[in-house]
Amino acid sequence: MSTRRLTTAQAIIAFLKQQQVERDGQRQPFFAGCWGIFGHGNVAGIGQALHQDPEFRFYFTRNEQAMVHTAAAFAKMSNRLRTFACTTSIGPGATNMVTGAAVATVNRLPVLLLPGDIFARRNVAPVLQQLESPQTQDISANDVFRPVSRYWDRIERPEQIITALPEAMRVLTSPADTGAVTLALPQDVQAEAFDFPARLFEPRVWYVPRPRADRALLSRAIELIRASRQPMIVAGGGVLYSEASEALARFVERTGIAVGETQAGKGSLGWDHPQNLGAIGVTGTPGANLLARQADLVIGIGTRYSDFTTASKTAFQHPEVRFINVNVAEFDAFKHSALPLTADARVTLEELSAGLEGWRVSDDYAATVARYRAEWTQEVERLFSLGHQPLPAQSEVIGAVNEASGPRDVVVAAAGSLPGDLHKLWRTRDPKGYHLEYGYSTMGYEIAGGLGVKMADPSREVYVMVGDGSYLLMPSEIVTSIQEGYKLNVILIDNHGFASIGGLSRSVGSQGFGTQYRYRDQRTGLLTGEPLPVDFAANAQSLGAHVAQVRSIGALKEALREARKVDRTVVIVVETDPSVGVPSYESWWDVPIAEVSEVPTVQAARREYEQRVKSERYYL
Repeated sequence: MSTRRLTTAQAIIAFLKQQQVERDGQRQPFFAGCWGIFGHGNVAGIGQALHQDPEFRFYFTRNEQAMVHTAAAFAKMSNRLRTFACTTSIGPGATNMVTGAAVATVNRLPVLLLPGDIFARRNVAPVLQQLESPQTQDISANDVFRPVSRYWDRIERPEQIITALPEAMRVLTSPADTGAVTLALPQDVQAEAFDFPARLFEPRVWYVPRPRADRALLSRAIELIRASRQPMIVAGGGVLYSEASEALARFVERTGIAVGETQAGKGSLGWDHPQNLGAIGVTGTPGANLLARQADLVIGIGTRYSDFTTASKTAFQHPEVRFINVNVAEFDAFKHSALPLTADARVTLEELSAGLEGWRVSDDYAATVARYRAEWTQEVERLFSLGHQPLPAQSEVIGAVNEASGPRDVVVAAAGSLPGDLHKLWRTRDPKGYHLEYGYSTMGYEIAGGLGVKMADPSREVYVMVGDGSYLLMPSEIVTSIQEGYKLNVILIDNHGFASIGGLSRSVGSQGFGTQYRYRDQRTGLLTGEPLPVDFAANAQSLGAHVAQVRSIGALKEALREARKVDRTVVIVVETDPSVGVPSYESWWDVPIAEVSEVPTVQAARREYEQRVKSERYYL
């Protein structure tokens, strides 16, 4: 048998270069390269391998967590058919990636993590940055990746990668099981040589299938739909990953069934599609939530039913409500005691459509959907044009950015109040036009994620909308975007603190405690003094961005027009009034409130909570 003598690290890179993925006859390399920050735990191993093989492109990031966000966003924008590897040293470099790993796994996005690890031979322990345990020597800081990885392995001998790498690829390319894959690499093993089988480095194609639903279950689903009077579709991220938007449009045009979109599924239909009621759940529109409340049949397509989508299990209130779930993951297909169609979304929609030939919702149902849509269109226009003074409301900023963006452009956001407002208000015109990380709701994802989106499709303008709280957590990838020549349009909303949690705090009676950026009041000892003088414009400019600072919607629109003429990342800082929010519509979220308290506002909130929580349901 022919062999190649390589170090473990060299063999890993040689293997990754040859991995390809194919779906629907379209084949492409799976890995677009490797992100990394080098330290003593990987510079002589993976770093050396990348240095001698520039064909597998290396990208230098500023923050380990951020590079995983960039890789995950790239994978999401690529419908999980491409991704990056990410390498770090041992110790803090590795554990900085844990949040990124959780983001990838929660959102079912493929990312390969290659953290350095302690010496396998142990004789130099404790090595620098080693986390020791008095109970065992078979543990390191990298064990924290186990619960946030879909596959985890520690490579303690070079030949172990012969079986570990194919297993890693099996998980990464699986529509049902994908997420973060972690291969912990002891720094001595990275540098050890071995005679690897040459076939390990031959091109290999991983085929992404479109599994079909069980025939009997499909027939039963068609019967349930035909018997329903108030059906509703909940469109999740699986619609987009399956590239099923056109199939969904044909299905709902034929049947008249209305659609509510999750955060991950927004863009499944264009905002102006007649059957699209928009966002559903805690951050949903009134029409989608009212229809959900009345639905006797819920057809979940590619959704995992997060508590926001289900309004903490209060969204679906019909006493006899039933569920049909279309999902490639059996785990999600069975949720809510549903009729499980464990299958690809696009294929299943086509088969359901054929089985429902001649069936359509009632005229009364169709009229109700049309009325909900018309009322919501008026409400959005109102929120886009409040004319609030002296500072604009966040909804007006969203309207201005939406107006400035092109049909194929992408908005990116993650944590805070922006995801809720964008979910309701953003008018998506392209299946990839709305990119929100809300599975883990991760502060700091926005700019790094925007970079991944831009790298996946440089032809699109990317609008990163980020609050001041998230910006302060991780602005560093502005530097990386400039380094690599990927222009981002960052709209930084300065509302002097955590607007979302501030509002939530007030709603639970805690009066916004600990959510504003203010000096400490020396009289009371609380953070209730004057606002902190943070100069976001100066900060962004120091990182190399082109900067504009505005305080009105007119000035914002002009800055957005000018931004299109700039060839590097632009940061537009706009100050808003955090007291003017977008209402919640026909929904409630379970945030447990103190059962006993000396604060009257908390006592009042608890009384309301005790009534609201009674509407939560088990779906059996």
